[in-house]
Amino acid sequence: MLFIEYPPCSTCRKAKKWLDERDIAHTDRHIRDDKPTLEELGLWYRLSGLPLKRFFNTSGTLYKSLGLKDKLPSMSEDEQLKLLSTDGMLVKRPIVIDGERVLVGFKEKEWLGFFGIEEEKG
Repeated sequence: MLFIEYPPCSTCRKAKKWLDERDIAHTDRHIRDDKPTLEELGLWYRLSGLPLKRFFNTSGTLYKSLGLKDKLPSMSEDEQLKLLSTDGMLVKRPIVIDGERVLVGFKEKEWLGFFGIEEEKG
């Protein structure tokens, strides 16, 4: 399983800790140093079943500085995927890819379902 992260990101650290605590094996990949390719992004998008907007790091400074909130609605999917492939910092993280399924962002309830883990009682 591939775990795509930006190590300084607190959400990525929390997600990685979550995986480690459950002994879920994963290969780490730094999203800035080894940015996703156009082909990878297209595949992950198709496998995820999510709207393409979910792949954008909407809280990131690059997203905001490029004014993408206003530009994305008029862009085609191909244009959006090409844009995502230009800079890993535009891509929402963490991303988990198990070859057939893709999980974007870290929401524990989604992760529990993705990995087939019973909801934990606090």
